[in-house]
Amino acid sequence: MKISFIHWFWLLAVTSIALFLLSLFMPSTLSGPNTGSGSLLQELFTVDADIARIILIELRIPRACLAMLVGASLGLAGAAMQGLLRNPLAEPGVVGVSGTAALGATLTFYTGLASVAPLALPLGGIAGALAAVILLFIVAGKYATTATLLLAGIALNAIAGALTTLTLNLSPNPFAAMEIIFWQMGSLADRSMQHLQLSAPLMVVGWLLILHAAPATRGLSLGEVTANSLGVDVRATQRKVILGTALCVGAGVAVTGIIGFVGLVVPHLLRRACNNDPAQLMWASAVGGASLLLAADIAVRCIPTTAELKLGVVTALIGAPMFLYLIFKVRRLEQ
Repeated sequence: MKISFIHWFWLLAVTSIALFLLSLFMPSTLSGPNTGSGSLLQELFTVDADIARIILIELRIPRACLAMLVGASLGLAGAAMQGLLRNPLAEPGVVGVSGTAALGATLTFYTGLASVAPLALPLGGIAGALAAVILLFIVAGKYATTATLLLAGIALNAIAGALTTLTLNLSPNPFAAMEIIFWQMGSLADRSMQHLQLSAPLMVVGWLLILHAAPATRGLSLGEVTANSLGVDVRATQRKVILGTALCVGAGVAVTGIIGFVGLVVPHLLRRACNNDPAQLMWASAVGGASLLLAADIAVRCIPTTAELKLGVVTALIGAPMFLYLIFKVRRLEQ
């Protein structure tokens, strides 16, 4: 009877999550400026059906899929890093991946490759993220502790940030500098099926690595010494989580730019609902991140402004007040 109850519980949970994401996915594909006077759904059944179909398949569906994938990747990676470092203030970029991915993409603007080859921009971001992982393990060493990895990641972020600023400073013309600045704000506008096909496999591999290491993070929550005594391979867990985070965040930053606060705030909001279980929190944060980014992407297209708001700006405006509220809430509990 117990097995039957668990089976139905998980079936209901998965169905509810799927319906919830679908309820956000459908408005996301239909939101935004259209080709004519009616909505995109109406235009699918008029003389403009061919144009509307192209907009839906080539732009809206890839954009909605990327919002889900990138949001899930940021939420999952954020929960994984917080579990690995045993620090609720950790976020996916703490290991230097987002900074180096942004640097790699920025260099494609600086050299002019981004304007010559459309895929040079995401490929540059992915190359930067993979370079960060290699440098991280070289700097930290083979037997690095979690604290050493954290310090190495902070150093990589600082170097990448300085080099990105230097690239802006030496930009050959103001238009290239503006392109770099706007790209760093984070956006899903004008993303195509090519961007989805390029980034999705890397993000999925990152998910598999992180989720494979998820059970071990339960032992790590008690400390590295205790985890070792429980039979947890701490070094292997570190490598899986960091490499998985690099693939998730690197692929995401490569196609969307820098989107902050998702990997930091979402695990905080869901931690108590998961009974502080780091493994369960990863699954919940993936769903929460996908939902938050889908909702934010709908908001940037529905808020009436002269130019479409950047997604990174909206997530910061949502995430920062939430994070401040959580800080004050924790302070009240400690008093």
